[in-house]
Amino acid sequence: MVHLFIAGELARRQCPVHQKPAPGGTCRLAERPGLPLRRAIEQKLQARHRASSLIKGLNRALVAFSGGVDSTLILRLAHEELGSNAVAVTAVSPSLARSDLAAAQDIAREIGVAHELLESTETEDPRYRRNDPQRCYFCKTNVYQAIIDFAGQEGFTWILDGTNADDLGDHRPGLRAAREHGVRSPLQEAGIGKEETRAWARELGLSNWDRPANACLSSRVPYGSEVTPAKLAQIEQAEAALRELGFKELRVRHHDQVARIEVTRDQLPRAIEQGDLITKAMRQAGFSYATVDLAGFRSGSMNDVLRKR
Repeated sequence: MVHLFIAGELARRQCPVHQKPAPGGTCRLAERPGLPLRRAIEQKLQARHRASSLIKGLNRALVAFSGGVDSTLILRLAHEELGSNAVAVTAVSPSLARSDLAAAQDIAREIGVAHELLESTETEDPRYRRNDPQRCYFCKTNVYQAIIDFAGQEGFTWILDGTNADDLGDHRPGLRAAREHGVRSPLQEAGIGKEETRAWARELGLSNWDRPANACLSSRVPYGSEVTPAKLAQIEQAEAALRELGFKELRVRHHDQVARIEVTRDQLPRAIEQGDLITKAMRQAGFSYATVDLAGFRSGSMNDVLRKR
């Protein structure tokens, strides 16, 4: 069933398809001027059909699975289309928080699909550790090579990932590594963006459909500052402490002795109120100082320095 919400006042009152309150805003397809509702629905269904058909024709496939909503949707579709010929694989290294690994394992069990954990060695690669703007490329090169090696051993012919159409608009050198290693991206290839991905995941009953976007722990280290397992452990501990304090969408950016904390703007007053607890938690994680970024949470904020060039 397609959930499609029309722009304007109607969207705030009801879904034109189901005649009930529209949860969570508007659909970008319906917002396009002059595009009839029927055509918008047709385009959404066609995009979904393209993604499912792509997967159905792949015989046996591994899904590079992070536990985020994008790769979860792909895993669910692969399980539907390929059954036991679809298997989730998660690369485990110091750059993956243990809480993210546990969440991925829970989701794989929820879907009912086999889940393999592969050791990846990107943190041992000096090109990755030096942390220039191509770090993600070297990370994914290591990860995809580990998955390709596993695929060859187990007789899998394809690798899928959760890249969606909106991912093409940011600095993502990892996408180049995916293409070089023959990884297929059904959502991106079908033209399905993040909003549509979440809507589809919700309709399928996936429990993490609204999980905030996340990235590897290395994304918290400024370019030019070496990535080390010790720094990644600090970041993981610090972010876990903030979640225990009730913050959900957050980042702890590692600036040597300083933990620069990003929370959503509506949570900034609470972060200030809990300043003593936060400072204590950051010190326990190994930082000397804690600071709250007044600009609030921004996914990919470390790329700001690249946009200014």
